[in-house]
Amino acid sequence: MTDHDLDRSGLRARRVRLLAAAGALLLLAALAAWPAVRSERSSGGEPSPGSAASGAEASDRLVLMFPASVAPPDLPLVQAEMNRYLRDKLDASVEIKPVDMSSWWDRTGLVYASGSQVDLMFTAGWMRFGDEVSRGRFLPLDELLQREGAGIASVLDPEILRASRIGGKLYGIPTNKEFAASKGIVMRADLVEKHGIRLEAIRTLADLGPVLETIKRREPGVTPLQVRADRSPLTFLLQYGLFDMLGDGPGVLQRAGGSLKVVNLAAARTYRDYAKLMYEWRRSGYLNADAVTSRDSEYEAVKAGAAFAFAESMKPGFEIQASRNTGMPMVAVELTKPYTTTADVTSAMFAIPRTSRHPEKAMRLLELLYTDRYLLNLLDWGIEGRHYVVRPDGRIAFSPGVDARTVRYNFNLPWMFGNQLNSYLWDNEDPQQWDNYRRFNEEAEPSKALGFVFDPSPVSNEIAACSRVDEEFSPALITGELDPDAVIPMYLEQLKAAGADKVIAEKQRQLDAWLAAGGASAGEGES
Repeated sequence: MTDHDLDRSGLRARRVRLLAAAGALLLLAALAAWPAVRSERSSGGEPSPGSAASGAEASDRLVLMFPASVAPPDLPLVQAEMNRYLRDKLDASVEIKPVDMSSWWDRTGLVYASGSQVDLMFTAGWMRFGDEVSRGRFLPLDELLQREGAGIASVLDPEILRASRIGGKLYGIPTNKEFAASKGIVMRADLVEKHGIRLEAIRTLADLGPVLETIKRREPGVTPLQVRADRSPLTFLLQYGLFDMLGDGPGVLQRAGGSLKVVNLAAARTYRDYAKLMYEWRRSGYLNADAVTSRDSEYEAVKAGAAFAFAESMKPGFEIQASRNTGMPMVAVELTKPYTTTADVTSAMFAIPRTSRHPEKAMRLLELLYTDRYLLNLLDWGIEGRHYVVRPDGRIAFSPGVDARTVRYNFNLPWMFGNQLNSYLWDNEDPQQWDNYRRFNEEAEPSKALGFVFDPSPVSNEIAACSRVDEEFSPALITGELDPDAVIPMYLEQLKAAGADKVIAEKQRQLDAWLAAGGASAGEGES
């Protein structure tokens, strides 16, 4: 689309939404068609990898739901092994329901509309956690944690648990992992070496431009930078990199400087500069042509040999993780320093939805993921001897004849579940990884609003209206589809009409009240 096509931008945006909706429905149908795997009682003893369960079913079935880009082919086998183990531990079975992120909100909306059973659901500060709580979708967990989750409380720092409280109540249990992030660009190591790319010369996002030009000229058929409408350098570097997003809706806090003024991100000079850069790169042919509508994983694009680089959040050992997920060596350049916000502390949690049939056993299952190494690693990496082997030093490797591209159980989401510090490290990972995580947390720069949790309920209608405006405009800006000098003024005008100023004012009011009460040092229940 040229700069003169803005009169048609509304039609184009609506077409994008229709395509995205159609894709979500197709994914929903595919996911709904997967057969549920039910556990059966074993004849007793420890689980035998690869064997089938036998006997009567466990008395209760729990449903575990979380976002994942793939459903591994061997998921039914791993689920069956988990259920053999859980039969004696919990007298329950678990049905694992991975959902592609592109259809997550449709699927979860259907869960609450229909009352479908889900007993444990992934949530996060970056996944509308505050909004979900304000809508009554999650059960308060304080009493359940005290009765059924003592093991969780013994693992997690009380300060970490407090960060997931809203209105004094606990609604989500954070994963025990790193609690900070830096932002940057991940690249294929083979092409970096082949073309003599100097990583130390990349200090800002603009410095990446010549690198992308090199890949475009010398590697036909390889997209220099893989992006999506919800995942691009603009989103990663700005959101919780250079700004604390302060929860749902418009209104952010700039990381640099000492200001505590809540501002509109779309009106920030940095946002416009980054959007211009994406627009220039799009016109130069550096981005994948289907960026606006694509829901494909960047990792899968690299794995297929179709992409060179993408943006991502980073932590110690990230290059090794990215290499494992793509099946080829990857290197990374950090463009922001480690930063800790409430969203980072709450970046991976599990909640018990109000549609749970067995809240007590759901909490007990969650506790096992913090305290039972065998169960956690079964969920994380699959069946020992089939999907991985344990080396003498305690780290793991792929089973003979299997690699990252061919392994049949590959969620690769250890950061999502329970106590990650109980998860196996891979043989190419630093044996001191978990110690590095602790240092990373200690050295990260804390947000000025760390511990503040925004309650969106007073402005929920305005947030919903602003979200619809975001859906209209932000994909084209994030992926460089339209000229930001022409689009941003319209974007800001529509945000204002939707009530953005009211949302920003409410965030400022709550933040000021939180600071006046002592901020992070305030007692539990402050928000």
